[in-house]
Amino acid sequence: MEHIRTPKVEQVRLLQRRAGQRKPLLGTLYLSATHTIFVENHPETRRETWVLHSMVSGLERPPGGPTGSQLVLRCKDFRVFHLLFPLERDCVEVHASLTRLSRPESYSELYCLSINPNTNQEEREKSWSLVLPSQDYQRMGLPNNLWVATAANSEYKMCDSYPAQLFVSRWASPAVLMGSSRFRSRGRLPVLSYFHQDTLAAVCRCSQPLSGFSGRSEEDEQMVTAVMKANPGSDFIYVVDTRPRLNAMANRAAGKGYESEDHYGNIKLHFSGIDNIHVMRSSQQRILDVGEQRTPSMSDFLLGLENSGWLKHIKAVLDAGVFIAKAIADEGVSVLVHCSDGWDRTAQACSVASVLLEPYYRTMKGLMVLIEKDWVSFGHKFSHRYGHLDGDPREVSPVLDQFLEVLWQLAQQFPCAFQFNERFLLDLRTLAYSCQDGTFLGNSEKERRSLRLQERSFSVWSRLWRDREKYWNPLYRAEQSQTQGVLRPNTTPYCFKMWKGLYSPAETPAPPAQTPVDFLSSVREGSQQLEQQLANQQEVAAGGPAPLGSRQGIQHTKTRPLYLKPRLHPDRYFDSQRVLN
Repeated sequence: MEHIRTPKVEQVRLLQRRAGQRKPLLGTLYLSATHTIFVENHPETRRETWVLHSMVSGLERPPGGPTGSQLVLRCKDFRVFHLLFPLERDCVEVHASLTRLSRPESYSELYCLSINPNTNQEEREKSWSLVLPSQDYQRMGLPNNLWVATAANSEYKMCDSYPAQLFVSRWASPAVLMGSSRFRSRGRLPVLSYFHQDTLAAVCRCSQPLSGFSGRSEEDEQMVTAVMKANPGSDFIYVVDTRPRLNAMANRAAGKGYESEDHYGNIKLHFSGIDNIHVMRSSQQRILDVGEQRTPSMSDFLLGLENSGWLKHIKAVLDAGVFIAKAIADEGVSVLVHCSDGWDRTAQACSVASVLLEPYYRTMKGLMVLIEKDWVSFGHKFSHRYGHLDGDPREVSPVLDQFLEVLWQLAQQFPCAFQFNERFLLDLRTLAYSCQDGTFLGNSEKERRSLRLQERSFSVWSRLWRDREKYWNPLYRAEQSQTQGVLRPNTTPYCFKMWKGLYSPAETPAPPAQTPVDFLSSVREGSQQLEQQLANQQEVAAGGPAPLGSRQGIQHTKTRPLYLKPRLHPDRYFDSQRVLN
């Protein structure tokens, strides 16, 4: 509370244009230790607007006018609030207070650590046991005669950004593990991420080798060979470098780089062309600038979307996952994935491939486990990438945003394949930024243990699982062929859309809400009409006109319902979910 100069300001006007609000609301502004709260003066509604301080990404003070001083709050979920203060002094003090409150200097200042979790110790402990990476390894049948658990990193001495529990090829000796770790950036040696039980191929992850122009390591070469030997069905592996080739070549001058096919004789190198965090940060800002245009023409919108390059980057991430999934499922070849340090683009590519390969990861619980395993435990730098603490803004980048958007793009093509809806993805993104729970704090498993987060906070997964009913996709059918097996998306450019629910959720007043029941009823009616037309055509083909209302000759088990077609899934459904919930 010592950072709050003015806890209450009356006669403040609030305007949120992106929510479709055209007339400012008059009310009182309150500042607490964790939230900025606006309470409308209207005696009947008294509507409240709460903004968590950790969700504030920027503050602006445009020039004042005759009606007062303005303060603009930009949030990490892309909401923008315009506050108009009658007195400039109040505006200055609120600006100073929010500047400090929105830039915490230590983890103890964050929302999830400012409450007392000991008030319900049993519930807190249960929340942390809901989702565990060890459960996923057991589901994949590990350990087995190909992949074994190693205790080499049990105290984080081999690699401080890797989890304590690692699975490696059984042909890799302790000496090979240590030697490979010394030859990889940040000590991130090749370890298992996903094991395909049908083809016995595996997705492994690591960081770039410290090869420079001519350096090599016998242990690292043996480690890559051990990964290949763990797949009895193939005599080589793919090494997927997710970076553009030119970027990887430039890293050689700094003593890093990529694997040489001359030194690693059992590999085939593939570059995915995903740009770095700085390019992605700028690209997302440009697409936000497009959304802030007041009344853009069609040409202005399309030009802005093209210049942002955002959908091109989303396609690159999906293409990387598609390549890996095809190698695993179709060719039965294991894949070793890395970028520079192996915690951003590597996490994206491995996770997208896993979602394409494994129906389990397309369920709510499965996606939670996947993110906990491939992002949280494997050292994705959540606190740096999503600006949890006051730090270097160049470390901030929408890495998880892109993964979630790829899932959304896939759901547009395969609306029946995912158990969760759009709101699940949006809320998951918000929770990664907001610091309401301890799951996404810190940059590694080691750091989280040192912070004793399981003793001081709750897990985010229990929050999402508790509200799972509102995240359920009514189109999901676990038994459908679209849901089972490998997803094979169309990645031609015209298949990618702008994610309106994230970047412009309410530019115009929302249409009347359509309940899921109403939506499904209309879909069934459409299916019945198509079946009737099919019956009539079959009757005509048989030599006579079909009587009105006849349903002879219809094969119900083979007629594909309208809602199973990927291209016919309407955006309106997801918009209605946002209104309903």
